[in-house]
Amino acid sequence: MTPLSGLVDDHEHMRQGQPKEVLPVGKLPLEQLRSLLKQAPKLDPRLLIGPQIGEDAAVIDAGDRYLVVATDPVTFATDHIGRYAVHVNANDVAVLGARPLWFFVVMLLPEKRTTPELAEEIMADVRTTCEELGVALGGGHTEITRGIDHPILVGEMLGEVAPTRLVRKTRIAKGDQILLTQGVAIEGTAILAREKSERLRDRIGADVLARAARFLVEPGISVVSAALAAAGVGEGVHAMHDPTEGGLATGLFELVAPGGLGLRVIREQIFVFPETDAICNALALDPLKLLASGALLIAVATDQADSVLTAIRDAGISVAIIGEVRPADEGITIVTNGKAEPLTPAVRDEIARAFEGD
Repeated sequence: MTPLSGLVDDHEHMRQGQPKEVLPVGKLPLEQLRSLLKQAPKLDPRLLIGPQIGEDAAVIDAGDRYLVVATDPVTFATDHIGRYAVHVNANDVAVLGARPLWFFVVMLLPEKRTTPELAEEIMADVRTTCEELGVALGGGHTEITRGIDHPILVGEMLGEVAPTRLVRKTRIAKGDQILLTQGVAIEGTAILAREKSERLRDRIGADVLARAARFLVEPGISVVSAALAAAGVGEGVHAMHDPTEGGLATGLFELVAPGGLGLRVIREQIFVFPETDAICNALALDPLKLLASGALLIAVATDQADSVLTAIRDAGISVAIIGEVRPADEGITIVTNGKAEPLTPAVRDEIARAFEGD
C-alpha cells in the first residue's frame, strides 16, 4: 500500500511539473547507499561484518569458525550466466580468507522465451562450475518471471574460515603495498565480446574477438585461488577486494573505504589486456571503469609483499604492485607518466553504457 504522504508528494510533483529523478542503470550512488545502510539495525552481536560500503560479504560468528555469506546477481550476461553467478559469489567469500563451500541460486527466467533446454543449460553451467571449485549446490528457487526479457541469476555463496585467518579491511594501514592480480577488465571484456560481437566484428580482428570471448575461462573470472594463496601467507595480508561493477577505479575506493584512507596508484603498472584495450577503444569505454571480476586487489604490509607475490605466482597467477596506501588527506590518485590526478569511482559501470538502447 502506498502511504498517503507518498501520494501527496506525487501529486505535488505533477502539479509543479517537476518529474522525480530516475536513477541510471548500475549501482546506487554511493551517498544514497550510505544513507540506506545507516538505517540497517544490528540486532545480533554474532554478526561481525554486516552491510557496509566496501565489504564483499557478511561474517557470522559460528563458534569455532566464522561463516562468510555473499550474494550477488548476474544481470548483463546471458551466455554462461551460471558460470558467472558461481564465480562472482565465490570471489566475494574468498577475499575474506574463507573457502567457498555452499552455493544457492535464484533463477528468474523470461516469460514466453523460456524452454526446458534453456533451464537445463543454465543449471548444467551452475553444476559444472560448482564442481570445479569444490562447492556444493545447496538449493535455491526457479521461476518464469513476468517483465524480464532475459535470464537473471541471483547467487548466494557460503564459506568458512578460522577466526584467526579472517582477512578484514579494517586492518589496512598507511604504507601498505597494493597488489593487482591478472589485469582489467576480464569479465567486462568477456561479456562484451560475447554479447556485442555484431557491433565489434567490423571494428576489431576476428582473432582478437575470439580470444576475448574466451576470457570467461582463460584467464577466467575466479580469484579464489589467488585469494587463498595470499591469505595463506599470514597476517601481513591486511585486506583483499575483487573489483566488480564500476571496475578497478571503483574497487580501489571500496578497498580503502572502511579504513578512511587514501591511495596512490601508478597507471603504467596496471595491466590492461590487449583484447580489453581493443574492445574499449572500439566502444569508447574506459577499461578502468569496466566490470572487473577476475582481478584481485590486495593490501599487504611492505615487509610481506615479496612473500605474497611469490605465493600467488607459485599458484600460476600473474600479479604486480600497482600502488601504495596513503594518508586520507592525500586522496585517491592515479599517476600517469609522472603526473598525479584524482582517481574517481565510476558513476555507473561502462558496460551499462555499452548496453544503452538495447
